[in-house]
Amino acid sequence: MAENMENNLEQQEQDLSEILRIRREKLETLKAEGKNPFEITTFDRNAYAKQIVDDFENFEGKEVSVAGRIIGWRDMGKASFLDLQDATGKIQLYIKIDGIGEENYTEFGKWDIGDIVGVNGEAFRTRRGEISVKAHHLTLLSKSLLPLPEKWHGLKDTELRYRQRYVDLIVNPEVKETFMKRSMIIRAIRTYLENQGFLEVETPVLHSIAGGAAARPFITHHNTLNIDMYLRIALELHLKRLIVGGFDKVYEIGRVFRNEGMDPKHNPEFTLLELYQAYTDYEGIMNLTEELIRYTAQTVLGTGIVTYGGEEINLEKPFERISMIDAVKKYSGVDFSELKTLEDARTAAKEHHIEYEPHHLKGDILNLFFEEYVEDKLVQPTFVTGHPVEISPLSKRCPQNPDYTERFELFILGREHANAFSELNDPIDQRSRFQRQAELKAAGDEEATDLDEDFLTALEYGMPPTGGLGIGIDRLVMLLTDSASIRDVLLFPTMKPLNN
Repeated sequence: MAENMENNLEQQEQDLSEILRIRREKLETLKAEGKNPFEITTFDRNAYAKQIVDDFENFEGKEVSVAGRIIGWRDMGKASFLDLQDATGKIQLYIKIDGIGEENYTEFGKWDIGDIVGVNGEAFRTRRGEISVKAHHLTLLSKSLLPLPEKWHGLKDTELRYRQRYVDLIVNPEVKETFMKRSMIIRAIRTYLENQGFLEVETPVLHSIAGGAAARPFITHHNTLNIDMYLRIALELHLKRLIVGGFDKVYEIGRVFRNEGMDPKHNPEFTLLELYQAYTDYEGIMNLTEELIRYTAQTVLGTGIVTYGGEEINLEKPFERISMIDAVKKYSGVDFSELKTLEDARTAAKEHHIEYEPHHLKGDILNLFFEEYVEDKLVQPTFVTGHPVEISPLSKRCPQNPDYTERFELFILGREHANAFSELNDPIDQRSRFQRQAELKAAGDEEATDLDEDFLTALEYGMPPTGGLGIGIDRLVMLLTDSASIRDVLLFPTMKPLNN
């Protein structure tokens, strides 16, 4: 069996080598004949495949010019049928020698599947009823020197699909559909926010201080200034400076970078939406978040009822709301409102086999319980509120219970989809929280944030009461396209180099 597999692989390599040789010889022949396709710079196209198919009544019998890639070829003797794929879809070409002339037909007969061609012809319907283009003239616009994956098996190797997304897009039409929906999702988000009066802004990608989130940054070096800099891990601190400066509603959609692990939900660079609105709190932002996600789903999909991995998710009805303490009590049986001291929390952790670090305080341990017992239970959209201050260094405290904050996270399918606060605008409290983060960093916590003196200065000038929100765009796209991995919604996900 092993010997047969080895022989098959060797034969496949020989076949591929022969195909590559033949295709390059064809190119050299074209060049020798003065017909180098790579010297052609333009083609006057006046129609797309989908236009002709969807509006055939207006195209029937008319001259059209289409262009795209040959992805199928059926030789019927005196005629050939080709499948042409362009950016909008696929259409059949009907080619006969008396339709394009003997010289053009001879040239065409030497082309290959994968070649990019321009076609002038007439839109018509075949006797079998298929909308097609009857070719009058064919032009080779680009020669494919590598064969496309075999028709019936296609490009199925997942890692190869991510590495060679260009081939993936050619042979797997559903992949292109996912990325078209991604663009529509981002457009819908922008439309909603602009209708609400938000201003889109841009803030720096290179930061002199790593802050705005609990994450390990990527570090680079600026030669002219001779300083280390960080690729941003969040958009927050610069956007809040704009609120201080007098903007009432701002947002940014941009790439952020976190030097952390990779799994189906995490990629080192990802797209984040952050928005900030003056004179509102986390409850106002909670309502906005629910409306934004519902609007986006309805705009892109036509419904707020979506299916993910066979699970029906209802974005139409009001999202559930529950405090972190109540959620932990519901799913673990431990009531943190009854635990008065750090020792009480540590005892509960030991009894429930929750591992904690020496620097963890009561609020940290509550969060560990939440991660262990609650997260994966929150399948339908659920706002979790009342996070402990220890894990919320930029969030305003609850006036009734200052150990907790006015913060929420939105969970769907057991994943965090949004994170929001009533933003901390007390510069004295913010400084003490930053100092706590600095202590954690000194103790070895690489995800702790730095103390940002300029941001504290901004707060000292005065920031109005403000609500802020962060949404991971990639996870939202995953949800609305039923994609199992974040790599399925990133055109070019981070991959380990092949030579490593």
